[in-house]
Amino acid sequence: MDTTPFSTLISSCSLNHHLYADDTQLFLSFLPTQFDSSIDHLHDALDQISSWMTANLLTLNSSKTEFLLIGLSKQLAEINNSSLTTTHSARKLGFIFDEHLTFFDQISSVSKSCYYHIRQLRFIRLYIDIKTASTIATSIVHSKLDHCNSLYHNLPKCQITRLQQIQNSLARAVVKAPKSSHSVTSLPSSGLCTG
Repeated sequence: MDTTPFSTLISSCSLNHHLYADDTQLFLSFLPTQFDSSIDHLHDALDQISSWMTANLLTLNSSKTEFLLIGLSKQLAEINNSSLTTTHSARKLGFIFDEHLTFFDQISSVSKSCYYHIRQLRFIRLYIDIKTASTIATSIVHSKLDHCNSLYHNLPKCQITRLQQIQNSLARAVVKAPKSSHSVTSLPSSGLCTG
């Protein structure tokens, strides 16, 4: 299906957007004092989108429609959002954005996934050489850490420390160091960098 008319419609509503195979994301930037008029504008745009979809034998799935307001705590406190049900976080291209851009949920999700794979690597580590272990570590765990990692810039040290602990644990698994060891002396040969 050609999405050009759909994209043109959204643009005519003065909304920024991204279209994916089964997902459409709309973006609207406004000041807290403009909340009510901006939400009215968004509702009007959604009505137009819904009408266009109906005319083209498509359906807007309202149960999957989410609204995420992003801003500083002080800004969000100024907004009376009783007319809009918002979510705490939303996923975009596999990355979880939260309302204050702390990325706490994202790092928790990455940690859970990475530690699962590190445990699995430890189970098979006795049966594979260090080069294979390093390749597995890089392709499965480091790829998760690297995904959108530029968004981690300027995060608080406590958040960065959580990511660093994953790397340290991964390096220990690759070189077969005990989980409790604080430093891994043979890291240069493993090809992994830790801090």
